[in-house]
Amino acid sequence: MARPKTSRSSARDRILAAASKLFYQEGTQNVGIDRIIAESGVAKMSLYNHFKSKDALIAAWLQQRDEDWRAWFQARVESLATEPCDRILAIFDALAEWFEQPDFRGCAFINSTVELVDPEHPGYQVAIEHQRAISDYVLGLVTVAELKNPDMLAQQLLVLIEGAIVVSMMQGNADAALSAKQIAATLL
Repeated sequence: MARPKTSRSSARDRILAAASKLFYQEGTQNVGIDRIIAESGVAKMSLYNHFKSKDALIAAWLQQRDEDWRAWFQARVESLATEPCDRILAIFDALAEWFEQPDFRGCAFINSTVELVDPEHPGYQVAIEHQRAISDYVLGLVTVAELKNPDMLAQQLLVLIEGAIVVSMMQGNADAALSAKQIAATLL
């Protein structure tokens, strides 16, 4: 007899919650499956029933983080500004809020690509798709603002965004977002 779907979702959710916390705070390579099992309170077989490998778990974690983070980010940018150019600058205000979170440890996607190295790794692929989605979002904002050279401007803004993330993580300095915002304002 099949188990009720709710218990499966519950176990899967607990596994993902434990993996999310541990992978983000300590890195994907520093956290073993046994630690995730212990933190989530599930049996090893349960973990492997939901995720065929650690690589599959990493990819699922990044996919969930992508969906959650982009939904927050886009909603936050849109709530901070209504005018097209102001929305572009609001990107950096949203980033500053994120950087000020007590558990901020940089971008899970940047960190994961550095850790995973292999472009064929499923988690690496999710990270690349995340960056493409952010790039598309920024290009969309630039296009709506009807600014010149939208592709080039969106790429420059992406460099500022990712640079601010890395500087903030490495220096523990949320002001990196405001510095990037000042530079972005000169580009607009």
